[in-house]
Amino acid sequence: MHKPWIVGLTGGIGSGKTAVASCFAELGVHTVDADDAARWVVEPGEPALVAIAQHFGPSVIQPDGQLDRAALRAIIFQQPEQRQWLEQLLHPIIRQRIVDNLATATSPYAILVSPLLIETQQTQLCQRVLVIDVPEALQISRTMQRDGVPEAQVRAILQAQFSRLQRLEQADDVLVNDQDLTHIRQQVQQLHQQYLALSSGETV
Repeated sequence: MHKPWIVGLTGGIGSGKTAVASCFAELGVHTVDADDAARWVVEPGEPALVAIAQHFGPSVIQPDGQLDRAALRAIIFQQPEQRQWLEQLLHPIIRQRIVDNLATATSPYAILVSPLLIETQQTQLCQRVLVIDVPEALQISRTMQRDGVPEAQVRAILQAQFSRLQRLEQADDVLVNDQDLTHIRQQVQQLHQQYLALSSGETV
């Protein structure tokens, strides 16, 4: 199986991972999003969804057979042991789906976008770790605006994730996303040149 040169892209909620990944995609870089992979593995007919329905009961399945994410989220946020069970089921399956997708990359390097890149040891799949960093206040305001959720809920999610410092300690590269899209594109263009060189074996 083809093994591409992989950059892991991560950051906390509201940091702008999707926007940054889109800029890389515009440059022709193959990107796979772990959130997409997480959705693929629980689609109707997938073994993981069957296991979830058996474990949690019919309340987490919508009438059309889709996973009721809100119902499941309510359970696992209140019961840490249930969250642990779910993660043990899903993480290996998601990881394999990501590996399979990355293996189809034809660009000189590929981007793996994952909010839990560090927490789930997906860094083992990567040659570089790129952290998207923003001030916490900006994370909170962006997420509240994007998702229409109260500040307390955003802070609870932040508490469940690695801290900024923990992520930055693992970073090979940092993109500070506290300005506009033009600023992101400039930083992505610089990183793109660096990754092209590194993936071809050049030293930079």
